[in-house]
Amino acid sequence: MAKDDKEKLKRKVYEKQLRKLQVELCYLQDWIKATGERVIIVLEGRDAAGKGGLIKAITARVSPRVFRVFALPAPTDRDRTQMYIQRYMQHFPAGGEIVIFDRSWYNRAGVEAVMGFCTREQHELFLQNCPIAERFIVNGGIRLLKLWLEVGQDEQERRFTARIDDPIRQWKLSPMDLESYKRWYEYSRARDLMLKHTDTDDAPWHIVRTDDKRRGRLNAISHILSRIPYKRIDKAKPKLPARSEKRQYDDQATLKGRHFVEELF
Repeated sequence: MAKDDKEKLKRKVYEKQLRKLQVELCYLQDWIKATGERVIIVLEGRDAAGKGGLIKAITARVSPRVFRVFALPAPTDRDRTQMYIQRYMQHFPAGGEIVIFDRSWYNRAGVEAVMGFCTREQHELFLQNCPIAERFIVNGGIRLLKLWLEVGQDEQERRFTARIDDPIRQWKLSPMDLESYKRWYEYSRARDLMLKHTDTDDAPWHIVRTDDKRRGRLNAISHILSRIPYKRIDKAKPKLPARSEKRQYDDQATLKGRHFVEELF
């Protein structure tokens, strides 16, 4: 059976495998804290490719103080006067941190280039300088992982339609998303140009197929774990201490007359 013809991964199988990977992410977290390593994970891809779901799967069982997620808004007038990558650099990891960028400086290679938010000269200069900047990042001791989430036309259409029909997901569908939907092949050409210029030995791109979201998440997390040489940190299993009975009193009686949330469930 060809990879593209695989059946959708069953929920029980997915949850079992995800649980195993999330345990490994906790081990990775311990190692990152113990060693002071710094990691950046760049997540890029078309709209509805599954970046948000992947981030939730990665961060569900770990500390937000170690795994920090950033999705920057549109640049301010002040941002526009700075070096393009500067507003991202202020969120780079300190020792013992993993930073996940939900979209990144690669906006200039994608949405900005396609939608005309930058000039052709700015786009070309970005593609020329980006590998240099990323070499500087890597040589500075940061582990830089770049993932492109690849979703097909039919699956993207299905997900967009689901967002239109579902009131709890409609917020995910912006006018910009609809405009990008029309420009599929312009985005494809921008992706190809980005990969041509920025898929380097220092900071290679890895592509994750996400038509099956569950498989895509598992494959992406497995890849991230494989790219970092973490080890399980041995530590003593904590024990609950005995509670002190000093100054014991009825601490429920003192809550009488307070405002409690109505228990509807």
